[in-house]
Amino acid sequence: MSSVEESRSSAPPYLPGHALLAGRTAVITAAAGTGIGGATARRFLEEGARVVLGDAHEARLRSRVAAYAAQFGEEKVAGLPCDVTQEEQVAALLDHAEERHGTLDILVNNAGLGGTSDLADMSDEQWHTVLDVTLHGTFRCTRAALRRMRAAGRGGVVVNNASVLGWRAQRGQAHYAAAKAGVMALTRCAAVEAAAYGVRVNAVAPSLAVHPHLAKVTGPELLAELTAREAFARSAEPWEVANVIVFLASGYSSYMTGETVAVSSQRA
Repeated sequence: MSSVEESRSSAPPYLPGHALLAGRTAVITAAAGTGIGGATARRFLEEGARVVLGDAHEARLRSRVAAYAAQFGEEKVAGLPCDVTQEEQVAALLDHAEERHGTLDILVNNAGLGGTSDLADMSDEQWHTVLDVTLHGTFRCTRAALRRMRAAGRGGVVVNNASVLGWRAQRGQAHYAAAKAGVMALTRCAAVEAAAYGVRVNAVAPSLAVHPHLAKVTGPELLAELTAREAFARSAEPWEVANVIVFLASGYSSYMTGETVAVSSQRA
């Protein structure tokens, strides 16, 4: 492999924090795993935020909170089990953040569920399950956060995790693509409404960010095919997507709302 090819296929150095979110309280859903949510939680802590993690996997959540508390301090991180298909659990998660820190400044809607099935073979249950977590869960969390942010009158930020599949076609992904396209539309409409009380709503749309869970549930042939489409000849590191979420949550994006930012190196 040439030096040029090696530079294209290697991830860049991990960037240090710059206190971009100092003093802010953030809630991040599905944040206890090894993917974008977990990477976002770490980046937010490195940028000075107080973070409350939600995740449906309780044991994994406890382990992740303990690890972050040991590194960043117990006062900086907390967690609460949260299934985003259950409205009462969503409310409890956001209430916990406000009770613990007195404010809710940022919500990151990361929870999502995929799967692969051709539409002609897809069951109603497969369709509804993916949409209930990925789209309806984002709706439930956004609605709950906007109600609290509107009442508090301090503004705020919501960042949703969409996908390039909201724009692009891929076989076997009709339910997931429909859900992510819905997240994009929800982002635009919520942004127009929330601007009246100083809340910004944006989204990221990653193309391919590989982590152990994705690698486990996706066949190596498909991962190789998707990676080959990327201009840098590699997938994104989850923290590279998290960096863009940090940007959208910070004051550096103060004039952006209703936007979906592609985090992608795919060829045009």
